[in-house]
Order: sequence, then C-alpha cells, then structure tokens
Amino acid sequence: MKLLDEFKAFAMRGNVVDMAVGIIIGAAFGKIVSSVVSDIIMPPIGLLLGGVNFTDLKVVMKAATDAAPAVTWNYGNFLQVTFDFLIVAFAVFLLIKGINAMKKKEAEAPPAPPAPTKDQTLLTEIRDLLKK
Repeated sequence: MKLLDEFKAFAMRGNVVDMAVGIIIGAAFGKIVSSVVSDIIMPPIGLLLGGVNFTDLKVVMKAATDAAPAVTWNYGNFLQVTFDFLIVAFAVFLLIKGINAMKKKEAEAPPAPPAPTKDQTLLTEIRDLLKK
C-alpha cells in the first residue's frame, strides 16, 4: 500500500500534471501544424515546382507483381515530415521567445515597496498627531 501512496503523491505533483498537459497540448498543436504544412504551405510549393505532390515522390525499387505489391522508397513522405518538423520547431521557438520576453519584462519591473510594519504605522500616526 505504501508504494501505491508514493506513486499517487508522485503522479499528483504539479510538475507531472503540467508535463502531461503539455504533452497533450503539444500533440494537438503538432496535428494543427501538420495540417497547415500539408494543406496550406506545401500545395503552393508543389505548384511552384511544377505540380509536385511531395508525399507522392518515391523510387520504385521493385515493380508490383500479381503476388506482391511494389517495393518503394518513399522519400517524398520523408520530405513532408521534415517540413512539418521544421515548422513545428520554428513555431515552438517563437512561442518560447515570446514567453521569455514577457518574463524579462516582468523581471525588469521594480517590485512594489513592502507595506509598513505596525511600528512604522504607529510612528507615522504619532508624528502626524504631533504636527497638529
């Protein structure tokens, strides 16, 4: 039972939960970026290169027969995944750069002065009373 309690304490720590949320959001973000790359960015690039669809680029190493499908080297799919990765990496870089810039601005802001202690408040009141 002790092992189960230790695991529960570990799993419910803030860092583990934050990491799990980050992984889930990262996976969803990756799908969005993959769609942007494959559906929005790559078609115009393929059109500029003469109507090439990158995922269809391949080298047939052995032609198909009645008994077996063709053996192909799908380098176009590799290119597509590489473009996806580069764009995701660049988007994450920009996100982290923005977060760091916001943290830097927060760090540069001077902290608020501490509230006066009870002694200081009483002394201020006495001073004000003496002035009157």
